[in-house]
Amino acid sequence: MTDRSIDLNADLGEASESGTKGDDDAMLSLVSSANVACGGHAGDPETMFRALSIASERGVVVGAHPGYADREGFGRRVIPMSHAEVGRMIAAQIGALQAVARLVPIEVRYVKIHGALSNLAARDADVAAAVVDAVQRVSGELAILAISGTEIERVARAAGAPVFSEIFADRGYQPNGQLVPRDRLGAMIHDPREATDRLLGFLETGLMPVVGGEPIELAAHSICVHGDSDGAVAMARMIRDGLGTAGIQPAGFVDATS
Repeated sequence: MTDRSIDLNADLGEASESGTKGDDDAMLSLVSSANVACGGHAGDPETMFRALSIASERGVVVGAHPGYADREGFGRRVIPMSHAEVGRMIAAQIGALQAVARLVPIEVRYVKIHGALSNLAARDADVAAAVVDAVQRVSGELAILAISGTEIERVARAAGAPVFSEIFADRGYQPNGQLVPRDRLGAMIHDPREATDRLLGFLETGLMPVVGGEPIELAAHSICVHGDSDGAVAMARMIRDGLGTAGIQPAGFVDATS
């Protein structure tokens, strides 16, 4: 395999008063992009500021990670909302992170939707359109990091928004390209070696293994390791090492300063 690069991202800034999910400090030594929770499913001004500050020190690109304002369910339950309400919720959370980022200072470069809202936008073109419209109205320069092969990726591209495709290191896929729901067998990959081997195979072939079907073709600008998963740091480290051995270096899908 020839020398090349790909982004490695993680969902961070998800600490709460009741306990901390993940290890932001360690993850920010391994990833090239950080999706920072901005007050919906998790996050507050202090956790935002801390994650953004560490990212700035280490040259990690940052993006907003908005989702349903559902802390009890960690943003993993669909909350009935109109499309207009979804757009306003997304805009408010992006704006909150942008405001804190000015105090660091660091620029918020992209948006990646979290949890249940992300999965809904992945399959529902109208929800995807509401998300894309809100992001573009906040700033046309914000890129959208979208699950590869889904509605939000297609809608963003059709709207002329800067859009990049994401695959998941630790999540199972269905034959239609959607993620396996978390309550089903095969939803999560917990073994770092299994996740790394799957990724390296995908990067060689462009084909992603799925649960209950033949591998499917996906595009990838970025690989996500969930920062709140058990063993996330060990998985991210093994993936980074595996990529390096294969001649693939971590690099942000958008530049940190341009």
